[in-house]
Amino acid sequence: MKHRIVVLGAGYSGVHTAGRLARRLQAADTEITLVNRDPDFIERVRLHQLAAGQELPPRPLRDVFAGTHVTLRAARVTEVDAARRVVTTDAGDLPYDTLVYALGSTVATPGAHVDHVGSRPAALRLRSRLAALSPGASVLVVGGGLTAIEAVTEIAESWPGLRVAIASRDEVGGRLGARAQRHLHAVLKRLGVTVHSGVSITGVDESGALLPDGRRIEAAVTVWTAGFAVHPLAAASGLEVAPNGQIIVDATMRSVSHPDVYAVGDAALAAGPNDTTLRMSCASGIPMAWQAADAIAARLTGRPVPESPIRYYTQCISLGRHDGIIQLVTADDRPKPTAVLGRPAARIKEMIAAGAAWSLGHPTLLLPTRRHQVTAPEPVTHS
Repeated sequence: MKHRIVVLGAGYSGVHTAGRLARRLQAADTEITLVNRDPDFIERVRLHQLAAGQELPPRPLRDVFAGTHVTLRAARVTEVDAARRVVTTDAGDLPYDTLVYALGSTVATPGAHVDHVGSRPAALRLRSRLAALSPGASVLVVGGGLTAIEAVTEIAESWPGLRVAIASRDEVGGRLGARAQRHLHAVLKRLGVTVHSGVSITGVDESGALLPDGRRIEAAVTVWTAGFAVHPLAAASGLEVAPNGQIIVDATMRSVSHPDVYAVGDAALAAGPNDTTLRMSCASGIPMAWQAADAIAARLTGRPVPESPIRYYTQCISLGRHDGIIQLVTADDRPKPTAVLGRPAARIKEMIAAGAAWSLGHPTLLLPTRRHQVTAPEPVTHS
C-alpha cells in the first residue's frame, strides 16, 4: 500500500510542506492529501491591505498543485485522533500514516466588539466597516507589534479622512532598533496617527477601549492585533502541547509525543537559536515546512535526516504602500543597528511578499527533480 501523508491546513507552511513532499517522493509510493476549508490560498501577510480596501488576486489551490500528486480535500477539520491515526472532517474521515499539522493561528480577541485582520472573512468585514464610517470617525488599532504597525499605517494611508490611533501596552515598535523606531514614529506622525504607548486595555465595547483607571479611548471601530491563539484541536487530540496549545516538536518538526505527527507554522512550538522559540510568522513557518518535509522524505526513503537550524535575518514591515522598514536582526531575532528605511524598504518588502506568493505558486520548483523511493518506514510508537 502507498504511504498516506495528510497535511492539515493550506497556509504558507502547509502548502510548502505538501509541495516539497511531492517533489521529494514518488507518486507510486505515496498519497499526499492537503485538507483546507477554503479552495484558495490566502496571503495572510497582505490581509491588512485587503482590509484597507485593496484587491488581492485569487490563488486557487488547484492551480498551485496542478501536475503534482497532491490531492486537495476541501473540508473543515473537526477532530484529530492521534491514537487511531484518523482525521475527522465534515467531508468524512481520513486515515493517515504520517500527519502534518499546519492549521495555523487566529487572533486572540477580547470579545465581540473588535475587528481583526487574522483571516480573509475578518479582513473583509473590517473593510466594510471602514467604508461605512463618516469622515472624522475614529479607528483604534490595539497592539504594538508588526501586525499592528502594518494595519494602522495601511488604514491611515488609505482612509486619510478618519482619525486613526494605535494603543500598546509597550512601546509601539519597541522591538525595532533605535534608527528604525525613529523612522516609524516619523511616519506615524506624517500619517496623522495618534500613538498611545504604555497603555493597558481592560476591555472593548462598541464605543472604544476601556483603560484601568476608567478612562476610554473612543473608537467607532477597534482593530485587535494583540496576540495570536491556536486551534484547540491539537490539545484535544492527545498530542503533547505547550500551555498555549502549540504542539511541541523536535528539531525536525516531529511531535515529541507522537512520531508519526509533524507540526509546522504557528501551530508548532519549536526551538530557535540561543534558547529561544520560533515566533509565529511567515518567516518561521516556511523554513519549518522545509525542515518537516525533508525529514519526512528522508525517514521514508532511508536517507540521513537533515537538520538545518532555523534562524532569522530581517523583520520586514510595510508602512502603507510607499514606505517601510527592513530591520536587520540577529539569528535569535534581536535588532541590529542597521535598517533599510523608506521607499527602498517598501520595494524590498514587496519583493519579499511577491516572492513568497510566487514560491507558493511553484512549490515543486524549489528542489531538484529527482524523487526517492519509499523503503520500509521505521517502527512508530507513541510515548
